[in-house]
Amino acid sequence: METAPPMDLCDRIEAADHRVHAFVPEPGRRARLRREARAAAERWPDPAGRPPLYGVPVGVKDIVHVDGLPTRAGSAVPAEALAGPQASLIDRLRAAGALVAGKTVTAEFAVTAPGPTRNPHDPGHTPGGSSSGSAAAVAAGMVPLAIGTQTIGSMIRPAAYCGVVGFKPTHGRIPADGVIPNAPTFDTVGLFAPDTAALSPAAGVLCDDWRPEPAGGGPGEGRRPVLAVPTGPYLDRAEAEAAAAFEDQVRRLADAGFPVRRVPLPADFDALVARQEVINRYELARTHAEWFPRYGELYREQTAAKIRQGRRIDHEEYASALRDRDRFRDRLTAVMDQEGIDLWITPAATGPAPRGLDSTGDSIMCLPWSVAGVPVLGLPAGRAANSLPLGLQCVARAGADERLLAWGPGIELVLGGPSAPV
Repeated sequence: METAPPMDLCDRIEAADHRVHAFVPEPGRRARLRREARAAAERWPDPAGRPPLYGVPVGVKDIVHVDGLPTRAGSAVPAEALAGPQASLIDRLRAAGALVAGKTVTAEFAVTAPGPTRNPHDPGHTPGGSSSGSAAAVAAGMVPLAIGTQTIGSMIRPAAYCGVVGFKPTHGRIPADGVIPNAPTFDTVGLFAPDTAALSPAAGVLCDDWRPEPAGGGPGEGRRPVLAVPTGPYLDRAEAEAAAAFEDQVRRLADAGFPVRRVPLPADFDALVARQEVINRYELARTHAEWFPRYGELYREQTAAKIRQGRRIDHEEYASALRDRDRFRDRLTAVMDQEGIDLWITPAATGPAPRGLDSTGDSIMCLPWSVAGVPVLGLPAGRAANSLPLGLQCVARAGADERLLAWGPGIELVLGGPSAPV
């Protein structure tokens, strides 16, 4: 994975970020990174003994606590009110030799009110959200690795819009302590990188009990995974251009020798959406139970409205939604077992990044997989007619993160690799 001397890194950020606005401004970034790089060199003077992420600069979403950097969560709430101990994922990164390049922009409290980040491919279009800054920082070549979080579509959608790889592990696989929550039932820490090859070293550092799979994803097999296209109302949510591109991607994968099946996605999709909203809003309101009464006038209306909705949901409605979520997750696993499915494949977003910066786009294509808590790999998959990137998401069963990343390069090769900004 790419490393960069601190001054080269800062030059790169300064050269690109005045247009993209992926990073939270940080006075003294150069001096801090110089100190951290010097400390790392003193700690690991022998190149042969350096850890796997030595010198790798990492962007960190600004809901993750990092010692020495304030956490503002894209909000006007005072940083001291949001302060907390450093996240253990940052401990792991630093123990592996990584350098925290800086905090990356998030939608307010990782909900939907956008930050200032722009799409590196066209600054008039959204980069997606809520992990907007992390995806854009990787897409613009400022850092080779970035940390994001996904509640519903907060990583895989911006990865698609920005033309980079996004990895959302199984829920809870990367510890989320020290991360300001949105809805803990769904919140998942993940990674952005330019390609799948850059993900495995970082996943091995950050994910609990990581056991790398051999190339090809099957123990000693090297076989191609069985891919499933989910039929029904879910897939109908994709826009015409994205749906046509997806069918072309499916054809190319089949022509390359991947077994492809068309399988109905279980459950009433509209009911699943409604139940997800109940869980999300209820938990969001409780996350902000102390901050919102004190600082509510500082919240943006998009965030405040969702908190108010969550305060009106009673516990029994929430508990019922959780039971429905569990049943959906169990049915999804059962279908994969019955049909011999290794990976579901779908469009990563409803289409290319929408024009304008007032919205982060539609997360609906990510919703079933986030509800189920299963691992997802988002891959660049060509471009739309307006030259903006499109993405494909590959979805494995819970706990099969290693196999998902082992299968990723073969699928990535068929799709054509990452999309550099034009």
